[in-house]
Amino acid sequence: MKKTENGTEKFEEEGKVFFDNAEDTTKGLNKRETWSTKLDFLLACVGFSVGFGNVWRFPYLCYKNGGGAFLIPYLICVVVAGVPLFFLEVTVGQFMGVSGFKAWNICPILQGLGGTTTTIVFFLNCYYNVIICWALYYVFSSFTSELPWKSCGHEWNTEHCYDFTGANKTVVNMTGGYYNLTETTTVPSPTNTTSIIKIDPVNEFWERKVLGLSSGIDQMGIVRWDLALCLLLAWVIVYVCICKGIRTSGKVMYVTATAPYFFMLALLIRNSMLEGALDGVIYYLKPDIAKLADMEVWIDASTQIMWSYSIGNGALTALGSYNKFSHNSYRDVTIFAFINSGTSIFAGFLIFTILGHMAFLQDTTVDKVAASGPGLAFIAYPKAVSMMPGAPIWSTLFFIMIIFLGIDSQFVQMEGFITSVVDQYAHILRKGYRKEIFIAVVCAVSFLIGLTMIAEGGMYVFQIFDYYSGNRVILLVAFAECVAVAWIYGINRIYDNIEMMMGHRINRYMWLAWTVLTPLFCIVFFLISIVTYSELDYKRTTLTYEYPGWAVAIGWIMAMSSAVWIPALILHKFFKYGFNLETLRLMLVPLGLKDHQLRAKDKGQKTLADLNTMS
Repeated sequence: MKKTENGTEKFEEEGKVFFDNAEDTTKGLNKRETWSTKLDFLLACVGFSVGFGNVWRFPYLCYKNGGGAFLIPYLICVVVAGVPLFFLEVTVGQFMGVSGFKAWNICPILQGLGGTTTTIVFFLNCYYNVIICWALYYVFSSFTSELPWKSCGHEWNTEHCYDFTGANKTVVNMTGGYYNLTETTTVPSPTNTTSIIKIDPVNEFWERKVLGLSSGIDQMGIVRWDLALCLLLAWVIVYVCICKGIRTSGKVMYVTATAPYFFMLALLIRNSMLEGALDGVIYYLKPDIAKLADMEVWIDASTQIMWSYSIGNGALTALGSYNKFSHNSYRDVTIFAFINSGTSIFAGFLIFTILGHMAFLQDTTVDKVAASGPGLAFIAYPKAVSMMPGAPIWSTLFFIMIIFLGIDSQFVQMEGFITSVVDQYAHILRKGYRKEIFIAVVCAVSFLIGLTMIAEGGMYVFQIFDYYSGNRVILLVAFAECVAVAWIYGINRIYDNIEMMMGHRINRYMWLAWTVLTPLFCIVFFLISIVTYSELDYKRTTLTYEYPGWAVAIGWIMAMSSAVWIPALILHKFFKYGFNLETLRLMLVPLGLKDHQLRAKDKGQKTLADLNTMS
């Protein structure tokens, strides 16, 4: 039962009485917020995790890996890893009431997980908003009577620009997730042969007008001022929506988390009326059971789950920490799983109906125009929309949908980083307007880092952030989280804690998943990702760019900068408390728990806090 007393929440449960935020009030700190309604948390989870990956990656993976048959490994990965890890991270945040380093006081020997996830989400924040910046640019570019990427003849077009429409036969290369409309025609002569490269205007608009792409990362060039303004606008929107905390951003997500579904429905209805749409759906869902024997199919499914369920970057722990102690997050996680996976499947119909129409217009097959990632959002779909009646309207709707999909994810990612730091330095940042100032500083620094990704060589920097900042590390993080909670803290103890919070015992499946299935899943696919590692390259319209060794080294430094927190904090504790077995033993005992978080048999347990700090 909960009451309010002197501005703090008072909990009475089975004879236990404790105050929430009472300690902070006595220290003169601003009260740590909680979600204003139960629905806020669920919408925040949906807004955060339902994003670009659901719309521009899942449909292509489904087609690439056996159509409807891909749903088998995908759903297995949802059950074995996606849902258990999502619930585990939320549970840790809700139980501990904090995020970042302090949340992982639940297992002091692996407290470095807080630093690892905070570093990953910082890198993610820096480059994720660049995608929103590109989408804003395309929205503004759509405010014309004719879309600028529909035809040649603009100042950014070259002599190779060729309008592939109608009866013109199109040769389309789809490699590495990027959709490249090019054609090479060989013209014979008495003395030699000449190869004429033809490039679609949508490709030239993307590479030459939007990106102003240079020849390599060693040719960074100047910052694109128009993109810089779009990036600034994106960061201003983020700051305005999160500066006052989750009470404000939570309400914004009522719009940003739900609006994309209306846009997707409108676009799907329009696409379904186009010729060739049915062919696209058949390509999307046609099952190829033989594909299930291919290990790459399972790797794609595991990677998709980790990203679409937003595992391993700390933001879910931050979201959970804003729940009231007794909130039923188990129910919300179940609902979320249906929404997230359902959105991915639904988005496939949206994407492949338009690709089917595009294939029809170009007299080719859907596999020639299928794409994923930025290649879908900024090349394939814009090209398809340019062929539709009322193209500027549908283009505007599509990119506004992309912005809504991305902006609420950006809100929560920022909250994940901000909350982690503020919780760690609450005595400094939760006074007066210091938190708002800190958020402004973080947004400004992230904006400045983002400028490197919108210079003429910026796409090469963007690819390094995307490829190295967390792709493989998150599997290792997820494995360590399972070990920390299920094996070190104790699976029976966390089950008791969940019962303390929710008032009932949850299904025993999580017991099996957290102890065996999920950590096994994570470590197996982490090892596979190491064995199958290949160095980063960037597939452009007419060539594949190979990164120089120093750029790859920077990528690995980024990856290691997040992973190094775990061993670093273990060493720090040994230096602080002494290199002995007693210190090691106490690093396996949760630190800083309050009375309401302890079972009767846990009270009086010795922790690291009881050791004398070494001089």
